[in-house]
Amino acid sequence: MLLFTLSLPAAAGLWEGAREVQIPSSLDGELQGAFFYVPPEAAPGGAPAPLMVALHTWSADYRQAASAAYLAACKRRGWVLIHPNFRGPNHRPEACASDLAVQDVLDAVAYARTHASVDPKRIYLCGASGGGFMSLVMAHRAPDVWAGVSAWVPISDLAAWHRHCTAQKLGYAQDIERSCGGSPSQETEAEYRRRSPLFHLAAARGVPIDLNAGIHDGHLGSVPISHALYAYNALARANGHPEAALTEEQIAVMTQERRVPEALANENEGAPYRKGRILFRRQAGPVRITLFEGGHESDEEAAAEWLAEQTRH
Repeated sequence: MLLFTLSLPAAAGLWEGAREVQIPSSLDGELQGAFFYVPPEAAPGGAPAPLMVALHTWSADYRQAASAAYLAACKRRGWVLIHPNFRGPNHRPEACASDLAVQDVLDAVAYARTHASVDPKRIYLCGASGGGFMSLVMAHRAPDVWAGVSAWVPISDLAAWHRHCTAQKLGYAQDIERSCGGSPSQETEAEYRRRSPLFHLAAARGVPIDLNAGIHDGHLGSVPISHALYAYNALARANGHPEAALTEEQIAVMTQERRVPEALANENEGAPYRKGRILFRRQAGPVRITLFEGGHESDEEAAAEWLAEQTRH
């Protein structure tokens, strides 16, 4: 139960038009901040509008400036937006897909539905990098909430990402260890798997999910595209389309050589204009994978365009 909320003055700068609010966790009562935007026509009692729940990245919190691009996309469409904190940066057990962090996102949804007129059939979720990671977590932890989930350059397997970060001498490896109780080992394996969405995506069966990765990520960015590709395979199989899964050889070529195999090169039709030319796109029931020319980046306008097509039945 939400005990109380604190509304602060309207934000300025990139977040202008939004309000900063503090939402108490329904699990432990700890306040989690959020930027909250309600178009005038979607004020309580007004016409129901879609809600976008946008998630901050791995090392950030809800004040992240880059996420203001989600606000711009919502303003153009007349959507409600909430950009919540969910325990902040992923460098402690209370963050990084913990039960507390999951509930923080759900509490933010409840807050938005209480303080705006929200269409319950059009509640959307999106995020990039660590936000893409948490988007996949929420897809399997609360599949009945989302009309669509747009995950960009996501992490799906924390042990695999730890190996990559260790090899590349990236500090994210220490973040993962602090969150999961140590480096990957027999003792920590269960915790790594519990927090990694890859192993639980069967529970997201039926949820429209749009996965996006830049072909150069992992080379010119921090997350190898294999994370998105393996998540797509798990979702394709969960949705009854094993024939649409990519082979290990295809994933290896895409991830290691930064190119689409010739046999797949013509699977890029129907791509609308967006940042980064589309190199490969495949659909498996409600799930789509897109590889684009780029690195560790996202396209909030393209995410909103896809989400706008989704309605929960």
